[in-house]
Amino acid sequence: MAAVYKSTAFVGVFVFTFVTLCLFPLPVAGITRYYKFDIKLQNVARLCHAKSIVTVSGQFPGPCVMVREGNHLSVKVVNHVPNKITIHWHGVRQLRTGWADGTAYVTQCPIQKGQSYVYKFRIVGQRGTLFWHAHISWLRATVYGPLIILPRLGVPYPFPKPYKEVPIILDTEAIISQALQTGGGPNVSDAYTINGHPGPFYNCSAKDTFKLKVKLGKTYLLRLINAALNDQLFFGIANHTLTVVEADAVYVKPFETEAILLASGQTTNVLLKTKPTYPNASFFMAARPYVTGSATFNNSTVAGILENKLSPNSLPSSISVKNLSPFKPNLPALSNTSFVANFANKLRGLATVHSPASVPQNVDKQFLFTVGLGTSQCWQNRTCQGPNGTKFAAAVNNVSFTMPTTALLQAHFFGKSHGVYKTDFPREPKIRFDYTGTPPDNTMVNNGTKLLVLPFNTNVELIMQDTSILGAESHPLHLHGYNFFVVGQGFGNFDPQKNPNNFNLIDPVERNTVGVPAGGWIVIRFVADNPGVWFMHCHIDAHQSWGLKMAWIVLDGDLPNQKLSPPADDLPMC
Repeated sequence: MAAVYKSTAFVGVFVFTFVTLCLFPLPVAGITRYYKFDIKLQNVARLCHAKSIVTVSGQFPGPCVMVREGNHLSVKVVNHVPNKITIHWHGVRQLRTGWADGTAYVTQCPIQKGQSYVYKFRIVGQRGTLFWHAHISWLRATVYGPLIILPRLGVPYPFPKPYKEVPIILDTEAIISQALQTGGGPNVSDAYTINGHPGPFYNCSAKDTFKLKVKLGKTYLLRLINAALNDQLFFGIANHTLTVVEADAVYVKPFETEAILLASGQTTNVLLKTKPTYPNASFFMAARPYVTGSATFNNSTVAGILENKLSPNSLPSSISVKNLSPFKPNLPALSNTSFVANFANKLRGLATVHSPASVPQNVDKQFLFTVGLGTSQCWQNRTCQGPNGTKFAAAVNNVSFTMPTTALLQAHFFGKSHGVYKTDFPREPKIRFDYTGTPPDNTMVNNGTKLLVLPFNTNVELIMQDTSILGAESHPLHLHGYNFFVVGQGFGNFDPQKNPNNFNLIDPVERNTVGVPAGGWIVIRFVADNPGVWFMHCHIDAHQSWGLKMAWIVLDGDLPNQKLSPPADDLPMC
């Protein structure tokens, strides 16, 4: 396996990036938007070091893709680097176009050096903020960018029109080889950054502080994206209240908060109303991690500066930024799980005629998935850095997913699944135990490429239960090809007799990525109305690499518009 970078000078540097506005003509509804992604190496410098990273067309972050609801997208990806590559359109439902989902060895084989592939799909019934990223190895550390879906022409936002819109991406950098070759965890980051700028609290970065200049009394729409490899992050702006209006490209009932939590893979739109009068003042915008596991982590807080355009001298050059004490946001404590739970409970769907909450009221199939960490045997004649010389592993229902060498969708579509995968993924844990209490003595996981088959239009209820094996931890789970409704969540073990009485079946939030609470459970519902093979995995890349992932097969329906479309001629084959 090729390493992500040529050197390890920047192992684990975390990037919290503000992206400039998408400077493209506003797209018209019903057209095809064309883009070309050239995957190439680019030299960048961070924290007094330089390295070569994989980028899209030399840009880091990559280009902004802007479409309207109803648009078609055609993105030609040309690979110029030794690394294999795929591009995943995170959160796009890909109705009957699973071949364009961009998941290596699930919906396609990767694009090799010198090869190209054109992703073609249509945006149907979605509007808001999503993002795209590489979906192989840990290349999404540098290969990512915003995907902005505007409403159809003439359709307004269900909130006041903002003065400007600013996409914001949170990201991380790490080296996959270190974690996989030792059986341990990934390296701790050296720093967080805002827009690639480490800011005033890190060495070699006194002059490298990001500033967002705004006008007094204006409303800005901040499109926040957490593309971080291994981190959930709190974000806030000093002396400013954020109004949450959207989550995972679905409108929500607006509510105000001083800080927000973004799990890895989640997106959130917030309205920021700047102060009408506040001369010569600057405000820190800051981010720091939400930590639930027992692994080591970066305990620092990154700061950028929000400043008024009418006060350009708010930070005189004669004053050291490092010695200033400007207004600072009150971010939650690193392990403030109660804030996270309360924030999640405030998220409610609009549940209006134009934005309905079409949550399934009846359930055809119910599943219970335990999600958590475990161990597996170290390689022969070696000692690994996991517990008692083992390798760290992760599993769903104690099955640690083994990635195939043939794309699962390819094998399914052409009827050649033998030797590629089995369809015996367990619907519930084979061994029941006190999931959030004292863990069992045996923490070894099973390995396999096992899938679950769903008939078309099945109403699914999925209970995801965290376990205390190797420590309770919050896991952001992402389901490809679908949105789902979060109908319930809580702490401890799920009680099938009591907890369903409190399910929200009226206005639950609709998401594509959700955090399973540390030491708790979450229940989602969705309708399996999109045929294909769809990946579901923890969006913490370390956990995904250790096997916390699985896949669903959703069968074709009876009508032509209920069947998976055939693959394009240029689809990379294994």
